[in-house]
Amino acid sequence: MATQDQIQYRTRLEKWQDGIDAADRAWDSYDTHIRSTVEQYNAHLTRSTPAYFPLDWQLVKAMIWTETGARDPGWLSRPMQIGNPGDPGLGVMRRGEEGSNLIVPPALRGSFLSATTNPRSNIEAGVGYLLTRMAQTEIRSVPEPGSSVYDITVKAGDSLSRIAKIEGSTEAMLKQLNPGAHALRPGQVVKCQKATMRRVVTGWRIINTASIAAYNGRGDARHREKLDYALRAMRLQRRAP
Repeated sequence: MATQDQIQYRTRLEKWQDGIDAADRAWDSYDTHIRSTVEQYNAHLTRSTPAYFPLDWQLVKAMIWTETGARDPGWLSRPMQIGNPGDPGLGVMRRGEEGSNLIVPPALRGSFLSATTNPRSNIEAGVGYLLTRMAQTEIRSVPEPGSSVYDITVKAGDSLSRIAKIEGSTEAMLKQLNPGAHALRPGQVVKCQKATMRRVVTGWRIINTASIAAYNGRGDARHREKLDYALRAMRLQRRAP
């Protein structure tokens, strides 16, 4: 038998579903901007990161329907809810932290200052934060752009770490270029290349309603169910005459 709390929770869910079922054209007002924003991110990340599978813009629309909806006051300023009091996401995006600087297309990097008042900027920041959370990143040794491999003659007292510091490279890069160079000796020739330690995107989590709910559910056990419900409602409305 369901407890009173379960009955009340189910009632709240049913009321939320009623709101989704009653969605009118106002709920589609951001479609064009969601599409163009997602297209910009998809084009940028397809070029710049490995194994990226393009984000479906309808997932973003389902997030907006689930988190806000056109009847919520936040619809007109923060449809993706990023930048709400206590939410760290917008600060991460503005400061380029957690690898977000690798995710955001250059053309969008100045748009987040107005993300708490401009709904389009809020969508741009929200999509960026979603993709930042879905990216898998590591700190790796990365060659400097345009640099080439050259030879260094080892001097007395040299080590790979000392050579890396003098040459503007990294010990990891020298180890990669010289896999057998464990103990250096004067006169030995080793290969070197300019490099720095940087955060890079190494792969991507699958982006679907389950993974979105895991990062964005805020303790709501039915968040995935709501996203799936919103997606179904959107598709049914498109087929309606």
